[in-house]
Amino acid sequence: MQRLQTLPLPTYEEVEKDASATGQALAVVILSSIAAGLGQRHGFVIALIAALLGWFAWAFLIYFIGTKLLFEPQTHADVGQLLPTTGFSAAPGLLRVLGIIPLLGPVTMLFIALWTLVAMIIAVRQALDYTSTWRAIGVSVIGWIVYMAHHRSARLQLPADDLIGSTLGRNQRGTVQPTF
Repeated sequence: MQRLQTLPLPTYEEVEKDASATGQALAVVILSSIAAGLGQRHGFVIALIAALLGWFAWAFLIYFIGTKLLFEPQTHADVGQLLPTTGFSAAPGLLRVLGIIPLLGPVTMLFIALWTLVAMIIAVRQALDYTSTWRAIGVSVIGWIVYMAHHRSARLQLPADDLIGSTLGRNQRGTVQPTF
């Protein structure tokens, strides 16, 4: 897992070919989701569930977009090939536990989200056998936008903005204010 956080291409190829890696990749996704929950000031369970559901939605979208809409002639991937690589690309999310640090939390979470996006782009390029990194970027970013929209909508449907643990909340007038 440590090698995957440094984003080497051969490691993602190894994971794609290893049929036993799916369980380990799922463990990475679960641990990353737990880290997301722990990295929140409030609402551990909600953050955990949102992170898990968001990752599954992102992985499904990547599979659909990457194999049905934006595929290349050599793209022949199934869910069994895609899930381990995309699961291990969630490894940077283990650092989401640092999101609890006051004032630095939001910046840290943004950095980790971007790091995870880059890891996902590499995983998608390898798993879907793309020759174009731009295609992998397109597939990953489309899925990421939906993933982030899901995360934001989960937060907006809650009675209080800080239940998921943002260090910034909205007062009754809708202006942003610290909640710590």
